[in-house]
Amino acid sequence: MLRRGKGIEVKTKGEIEAMRASGLVVARALAAVTERAEPGVSTAELDSVAESVIREAGAVPSFKGYHGFPGSICASVNEKVVHGIPSEQEVLADGDLISVDCGAILDGWHGDSAVTIPVGSVSARDRALSAATERAMWAGIDQVVAGNRLTDISHAVESAARAAASSDGIDYGIIAEYGGHGIGTRMHMEPFLPNLGRPGKGPKLREGMALAVEPMLTLGPPDTEELDDEWTVVTLDGSRAAHWEHTVAVTADGPWVLTAF
Repeated sequence: MLRRGKGIEVKTKGEIEAMRASGLVVARALAAVTERAEPGVSTAELDSVAESVIREAGAVPSFKGYHGFPGSICASVNEKVVHGIPSEQEVLADGDLISVDCGAILDGWHGDSAVTIPVGSVSARDRALSAATERAMWAGIDQVVAGNRLTDISHAVESAARAAASSDGIDYGIIAEYGGHGIGTRMHMEPFLPNLGRPGKGPKLREGMALAVEPMLTLGPPDTEELDDEWTVVTLDGSRAAHWEHTVAVTADGPWVLTAF
């Protein structure tokens, strides 16, 4: 039975296990997309791959039809940060960097995850960008612990991103307008999870809560704009972006990453 924790959905152990099942569907879909992402493949083809994996598992794509979104994945290539619409006309080329966001609903429970995939021979700066974003995600995940405050996650993400910028010699931009979120019986739920900020703020995390932790970094300033399709978000200066995400549950044993094998 669902309870509420200051507006945040709190799940039973059995319900978290049901979310794990949907999370594994997403993990398999993203693994299939990663394997298929190569020069000459369209983002629409990647969308078809993901949808097939999801439906063969008896699940439904979370994204398809969500507020009118046409795809089963968000396919964001190069300067696209999030919400890129899959297209037959958008064909991957050697050196591209594509972020793929994917969600699935199984037995009423949502899983949501994103990866950034190098296509062919990608520059060292692009690889560093993706690695820094992934490290920031894992730093945030480490703070998904009962008793912590929400912004302990935010601060960990920001601190890891800034540490990577220092070690890589690259001034990464940290996207502030978009971030993580609660997840469970719906894909986007309270609370909004910023990717930067001071620690010790916001609601206290409780066992049974689930959050999507999803940093987005850029190779330039973090300023973005939404295209005329009213979905695709791009960097204002055309610099490349990376996006990593996992769905994570707060358990008695620490963070449980529901969308990782």
